[in-house]
Amino acid sequence: MKRHARFFTWRHFFCAVLLVQAMTLGWAQQVITPKKNFAVATAHPLATHAGFEVLRQGGSAVDAAIAAQMVLTLVEPQASGIGGGAFLLHWDGQIVDAWDGRETAPAEVDEHLFIQADGQPMAFMQAVVGGRSVGVPGLVKMLEQAHRQHGQLPWARLFESAITLSEEGFLITPRLHRRLQESADLLKQDAQARALYFDAKGQPYPVGHRLRNPALARILSQIARRGSDAFYLGPVAADMVRRVRNHALNPGRMSLQDLSAYQPRLRSALCTDWQQVWKVCGFPPPSSGHLTIMQMLGILTHLEAADLDMRDGFPTPDWLHRYTEVARLAFADRAQFIADPDFVAPPAGNWLSLLDPAYLRQRASAVGPRSMGKAVAGQPGGRQSAYAPQAHQPEYGTSHLSVVDSKGRAVAMTTTIEAVWGSHIMSDGGTGLPGGFMLNNELTDFSFMPIDVQGRPIANRVQPGKRPRSSMSPTLVFTKQDGQLQLITGSPGGQAIIHYTAKSLIGTLQWGLSPQQAVELPNFGSFNGPTVLERGRFPAQTQERLKSLGHSVEEAPLESGIQTLYRKSDGWLGGADPRREGSVLGD
Repeated sequence: MKRHARFFTWRHFFCAVLLVQAMTLGWAQQVITPKKNFAVATAHPLATHAGFEVLRQGGSAVDAAIAAQMVLTLVEPQASGIGGGAFLLHWDGQIVDAWDGRETAPAEVDEHLFIQADGQPMAFMQAVVGGRSVGVPGLVKMLEQAHRQHGQLPWARLFESAITLSEEGFLITPRLHRRLQESADLLKQDAQARALYFDAKGQPYPVGHRLRNPALARILSQIARRGSDAFYLGPVAADMVRRVRNHALNPGRMSLQDLSAYQPRLRSALCTDWQQVWKVCGFPPPSSGHLTIMQMLGILTHLEAADLDMRDGFPTPDWLHRYTEVARLAFADRAQFIADPDFVAPPAGNWLSLLDPAYLRQRASAVGPRSMGKAVAGQPGGRQSAYAPQAHQPEYGTSHLSVVDSKGRAVAMTTTIEAVWGSHIMSDGGTGLPGGFMLNNELTDFSFMPIDVQGRPIANRVQPGKRPRSSMSPTLVFTKQDGQLQLITGSPGGQAIIHYTAKSLIGTLQWGLSPQQAVELPNFGSFNGPTVLERGRFPAQTQERLKSLGHSVEEAPLESGIQTLYRKSDGWLGGADPRREGSVLGD
């Protein structure tokens, strides 16, 4: 324990544990005060505390993000971790960089990866569970490269909290227990995961059980000492490949060469003016997040408001009508055009053609007094696309963290293994010890069908070395007048990430809510199908009014996990989503 005392004392550990024990399965109310110098918001109090300690010791925003992510690998294993990937948006005071640690398809795959012998696509969970769905993880190498450029503290120091917690244990929270219960039948099929998370009777360990993960402690110690080579080469890589390729029911095609050859991408962020006041910066493709969010917000500016946006703390039905109609238009374009830019050319030769004011004005003309039901893709630049739209597929998972350090540098990072528990494969990294980390199922973010019935290719089809399209939307917002960083935000939630992030922007920057009030607003959206409302959060008259306007209305859990930081005159004010276990700390 002494070697970790600098960052994680028993006093801090038990303070964090008390926070976790106080949580319930439902709404976790947040009371957040301004932080003058620095702040961090993550999906779990222990991860937040790890980031806070790094910032307190003079670490950069990237340092804090790395420390928090390593703890999330342990305490939120169902959502993210070293077996997956991430998008990290970074502000150094002058430039916004987009660090792409998205997983890639193995070299041996082809576009028929998820097609059965009868020519039909596999069922989603049939494709998810096993090695077939595992993409080459990108998180560790991306974080290492970002640290080389923006880190302040030594790489090894950033792993200390996660190693200590893995060795000494943490208490299972209500949310983790619920996720174990929901996925027990599938997760128990993996012997490594069964031994870690379930008792001798096959029951998930209860809330409050102290869970130790010695395999993960060993793996993280190796990465701390040797860098990403300890993950992409040697025993850890060999164990991942063995488990993927030798899966009993659904083997995959990842190889040692895929792992050793993986390279992150440093991309240029997309920055878009909004309401003549803000500059909103987000991730370019293969993320669909920024383009789809800014299409929605841009089209909304061309629609005349017929009613108040909010009434009695709820978005009004008429505003929801306009918002979900523009969402249908934007999601239609998303399905048609957006994919890995190394494989797919943007419409009209430029991704920003999707945000051209004239194009958005033309798309706005499709919004009428009644719901269109389902939108079709437009023709940005007046050019017809050679691609077919991708059919709707489930998207899940992810976590998000937001950080600002004492020098004003900032990180918005969304991180994922895709579905809850990823591919349901746990790797012990060749340690032979109990525990380990979950491998992603990121390849199911590709279109299962490579072509449509007319034989037109789908932009987001499976191809070797390709990165699947993502909804992850890490976002930084600046004031146009003086370029000051104003907001750091993002959320988990599959394709609903786009709506959750848009809600946080609208709530804080347009409706004038505090970040916590914006986070707590009920969730809503459309994915170019029914209008979806957060279950139990809207008045009955809202649903009735939407139905009268032609909407097919569905209720769904819509469990966002927004973590946001907002600049106020007296410091940074945070928002942590009460639907999950997140928290904000700072000084």
